[in-house]
Amino acid sequence: MGKAEKTALGEAAPTLCKKHAKEIKDNLGYGDDADDDPLLVEEPAVACPVCRGVGAGEGMASGSGLERMPMPSPGLDVTPVAPWPCGPQAPLMDHSPEAGMQPILVTGAAGSVGAVGRTVVQGLRRRGLQVRALVRRDDDRAQALRATGAEVVVGDLTRARDVADALDGCGRMYFGMAVSAQYLLAAVTTAAVARAYGRLEAFVNMSQLTVSEMDATSGSESHQHRQQWLVEQVLDWSGLPVVQVRPTVFMENPLFQTVFSSIAKDGTIRWPFGKAKTSPIAAGDVAAVVEEILANPAGRIGRTYELTGPRSQDIAALATETSNALHRTVGYTDVPLQEWLDNDLGALGLPDHVLQHITTMARLHAAGRYDRQADGMADVTGRSAAGVADFVRKNPDLFTR
Repeated sequence: MGKAEKTALGEAAPTLCKKHAKEIKDNLGYGDDADDDPLLVEEPAVACPVCRGVGAGEGMASGSGLERMPMPSPGLDVTPVAPWPCGPQAPLMDHSPEAGMQPILVTGAAGSVGAVGRTVVQGLRRRGLQVRALVRRDDDRAQALRATGAEVVVGDLTRARDVADALDGCGRMYFGMAVSAQYLLAAVTTAAVARAYGRLEAFVNMSQLTVSEMDATSGSESHQHRQQWLVEQVLDWSGLPVVQVRPTVFMENPLFQTVFSSIAKDGTIRWPFGKAKTSPIAAGDVAAVVEEILANPAGRIGRTYELTGPRSQDIAALATETSNALHRTVGYTDVPLQEWLDNDLGALGLPDHVLQHITTMARLHAAGRYDRQADGMADVTGRSAAGVADFVRKNPDLFTR
């Protein structure tokens, strides 16, 4: 490999002496073949940043330089990585608003169900903070994000190059993604790139409350639940400054769309839940928690915040609360699970992965697994989450034909 070529470190890769290049290669598991060499090697040793002790605390530890050298692991395709600065030229990170804090990266910023990412962008911009919004497509939703003053970048979370480009120069980030069969790939790719980047002071991850009830061998949850449990494990191992956010079911979830439709159609909640309880939360409240953590992460790194609505109640009580908000009677019909799956949920035409997830959520509801109460909302924002009646009053068109 010629010295002018790009390496796995991107442009301007460090030039190492043969001794330290071999130590780092051995540590990473690379062989001795020239084609396997990820580093530029030359003499004299005075050019080697490890020999000179350059970059301690800026992505390279003092001493051997092996502990924090930002190199990819063998077999992880993150080439080429963005040319992030390191060494004595790296800028000091002053995150005060007056000094112009580094941008906050928000993924899933144009999402649909609940639009948590979009709401987070809007909230951070209202605070005067710089935001970089990552979207899959440059469409009307992206234009709306630009109108808030956010920088919008287009990319795919399953592609390391796209993630590295989006993350470059950011100091904090939010990872959120819609229910998808590619969720695990996207999340692990993002974590791997963020770890190589090494400059985040906060990584806020959107998980699910069901994860708190799972372990390595539990099998009654959905494929999506399992992926999110695995992602939490990866993030725990990563050494990233992670904050986990675990909400219960959103009021905007397709599980509730079926209810809104049945209320609008015949004034009845049709669910196969019997006397089981639930405590749904509005996506806007979840976004408020994420926004506050991103704006003020100090003291929150390493913590997990579990979020629910203000009360856990059975469906009869939920129907009464809805009736009071609409000023008309709303009943509850307990229907057989399979009938509901075929006629109510099936009518939504959901993709297979999403359908399996929502079907599992319905089964877990019926089994009492969503009878939950948590105080994460108040812990972070200082206020309680909105209730079902608040949601109904805010969205009356959802409950009328």
